Amino acid sequence: MSASATSLDPAIAARLKRNADGLIAAIAQEEGTGDVLMMAWMNDQALALTLATRRGTYYSRSRHSLWVKGETSGHTQGVVDVRLDCDGDTVLLTVRQSGPACHTGTHTCFDGDLLLGRD
Repeated sequence: MSASATSLDPAIAARLKRNADGLIAAIAQEEGTGDVLMMAWMNDQALALTLATRRGTYYSRSRHSLWVKGETSGHTQGVVDVRLDCDGDTVLLTVRQSGPACHTGTHTCFDGDLLLGRD
């Protein structure tokens, strides 16, 4: 991997509003269905690698390291596009998901408890 693939373009880096840990929220949304698949965190290097490789790459807060979606499970994310929100603190990835997105084996991480539904 080249050095440019592991560092962000300065213009992009300047627009990011990171939390106290230097991270931004990343939402993965499935191309075609629009399903929200998961939320994870990215540091600058994870975002740079995602942009360079078109593979969902995130930062693990518990392991303090990068991880590529599907690296161990085979349930990969091909990144179609990446958008920065209006506040600069969240990125939205449109992805082609292969297999379940959630580590629990469900299609999305939001298949669980419904807190409020339609009337």
